[in-house]
Amino acid sequence: MTKIIGIFLVRNEDRFVEQAIRNVMEFCDQILLVDHGSSDGTVEILRSFQESDSQKFSLHQITHPRESHELLKQFAGTSTWVFGVDGDEIYDPERLRGFRLRLFSGEFNSYWMILGNVLHVDQLDQKKETASGYLAPPSRSITKLYNFSAIASWNGNTLERLHGGDPQFREGFHGQKKRLLQDEYGWNDAPLRCLHLCFIPRSSNYLSKVRKNIMETYSGGKIKGMRRFFRSFLNKFFGVSDVSSWKQQHYARGEYQTIDATPFF
Repeated sequence: MTKIIGIFLVRNEDRFVEQAIRNVMEFCDQILLVDHGSSDGTVEILRSFQESDSQKFSLHQITHPRESHELLKQFAGTSTWVFGVDGDEIYDPERLRGFRLRLFSGEFNSYWMILGNVLHVDQLDQKKETASGYLAPPSRSITKLYNFSAIASWNGNTLERLHGGDPQFREGFHGQKKRLLQDEYGWNDAPLRCLHLCFIPRSSNYLSKVRKNIMETYSGGKIKGMRRFFRSFLNKFFGVSDVSSWKQQHYARGEYQTIDATPFF
């Protein structure tokens, strides 16, 4: 029987992570809540979900992002869709209800990955009625929905869940078998759409808007790693975080737009 496994990998996300989880609860059959050393209120929020339904939610605390991928290896070769969600990704729950039916119908079984429409947000009004930013397309999509029945295993050097490594594809599949829904639908008609609050502060402990992602933080050799460690230590001491130029280059592209945010909140 097909199932959808959601996995959150979060670190200091206490401003929006509760909303992010609630919006995908009905879509997912099981949700793995993975915390990487949060120092704000994130862990308490995650623990409240686990305590409310221990069958649906499981809480995992890790010391390196690569450990998050270990939790997913058991699903390789099974009839499982894995949905990777971050604490700043707010999906449209009503659209997910309809999309779940399409997913379970087998419509997407021949694809390895599904990507959808995204608004990379840099302005969210106080009442959460409008959001402004850059649409994907033309900017980069960030939705992560993977068909684990397409692979026999996924090992190798994975810096975080669903990134890197060496997935071994079963016959008939390969890494480019992707369904790009963002190229098929406009924002108003999109069946899989997300507000990506990547330019909005995500933690009550940090002032900086644009944090570096995991690949920026952990890739490279030991010397680069030590430099990043000391820089991050100083930033944390002063209450700010490293600024991501990568996100600015890949997400702040195309025409600036304002949309109705009420379906997401």
